[in-house]
Amino acid sequence: MTQSAILALDQGTTSSRAILFDENARPITSAQKEFAQHYPKNGWVEHDPEDIWDTSVWAAKKVLRYAKKHGITVKAIGITNQRETTLVWDRKTGKPIYNAIVWQDRRTADLCDTLRKAKGARTIAGKTGLLLDPYFSATKVAWILDNVRGARKKAHDGKLAFGTVDSFLIWRLTGGARHATDATNASRTNLFNIKTQKWDAGLLDFFDVPKSVLPTVLDCEDDFGTSEKSVLGAEIPILGVAGDQQAALIGQGCFREGQIKSTYGTGCFVILNTGDKMVRSKNRLLSTVGYRLNGKTTYALEGSIFVAGAAVQWLRDGIKIVDDAKDTEAMARNLEDSGGVTVVPAFTGLGAPHWDANARGAILGLTRGSTREHIVRATLESICYQTADLLNAMAQDGVTPKAINVDGGMVANDWLCEYLSAILGIPVTRPDFMETTALGAAYLAGHKCGLYPAFRTLSKSWPDSARFKTRMSAKTRDGLMSDWHKNVKRVLG
Repeated sequence: MTQSAILALDQGTTSSRAILFDENARPITSAQKEFAQHYPKNGWVEHDPEDIWDTSVWAAKKVLRYAKKHGITVKAIGITNQRETTLVWDRKTGKPIYNAIVWQDRRTADLCDTLRKAKGARTIAGKTGLLLDPYFSATKVAWILDNVRGARKKAHDGKLAFGTVDSFLIWRLTGGARHATDATNASRTNLFNIKTQKWDAGLLDFFDVPKSVLPTVLDCEDDFGTSEKSVLGAEIPILGVAGDQQAALIGQGCFREGQIKSTYGTGCFVILNTGDKMVRSKNRLLSTVGYRLNGKTTYALEGSIFVAGAAVQWLRDGIKIVDDAKDTEAMARNLEDSGGVTVVPAFTGLGAPHWDANARGAILGLTRGSTREHIVRATLESICYQTADLLNAMAQDGVTPKAINVDGGMVANDWLCEYLSAILGIPVTRPDFMETTALGAAYLAGHKCGLYPAFRTLSKSWPDSARFKTRMSAKTRDGLMSDWHKNVKRVLG
């Protein structure tokens, strides 16, 4: 009997990954390839779009070769992607007119400052659930159109296409036959009204983005076209798409209102399912689309930390004080504390609840007795403190979670999970398969093609690998958080 499978493409900030999932949504095989990060100026972060494409195709072809060798039929493709990262390409040639401007990029901070004073700025949060910040796609699109010669005229003439990474991959995979995105990615642009579930004419005028460049917005589980045989060697329908954090919400099985997950990848993103209610945060958290299925929108409340795993990557590749990310666990565990050292990893500004594009990173509290181990531990601690800030903001908005589901590469570190539980004062649950972004994309495509049962039924079969419940006195916790907040104030722009 021929085995069936789903191909999940997980296009992330530092690498592209493909995972093949079987009939029970369990991983069969995977392939992953990193690509270069480009920092042309202070606060600027770019990717070469061809690197995004080449690494994605390389990973997909590798797992497809495995499938062919073992007689596995790939029924559908699901795509999940780094959100907000912005590309503009020529509709005729399919070639980008500029590098992809990454979600971490802060080049439009001054533009955002100017726009905040403009008429219409106050309506943005009400329509989009977002803030006016360089993080989101709208000002990135405008920047490309205004800084690439002739781009704005071409856009108005209908010759250019804008998209987040999912749209770019769909366009290339289908040979330009489909220009589409899903509701979760659209909701991160600052151009999409999450109440009407449509591109908003007022927002397009405000950000000076022509309607002609926009993709069609579909449900997360929908017909996004079919890959051309010349691209992947097979014609495979693309049936599921979601931005990485929303895909992780699905992959963690957070289908009930009040369920919460936190993903620790390049950044850290805490998302709370708020059901059919768009919750307005009073503490600068984001209201966003959790997922949209069969035309029905489920909303979420989100807190974003721009730097999480990227801080560990910096320890390894930037200041070169660790050889491997895995080494950080033993280094942290061998110390009683961070020796008074605090790391505030605001390399590209600070996200929620501060939203300060001009903040920059710092190592504070150094003495002659400080060691690289203290810096490593302080870096890991900073991720926990920032998560606590997000949950405290949610608590002030009326939601106090009793436990949190975690995933992503960083949480393979047991010490990090233990410390996170101690700082949050609640249990931390880790699934046995931590690449839940890819799993969420597979869920969507697999359900659409009939391979998988209802989401809630499928997610119940997934076991947890570990549950962490670390005790810490309230006095100790409050003291650590107080010190953290004092040091954060020192780096705010």
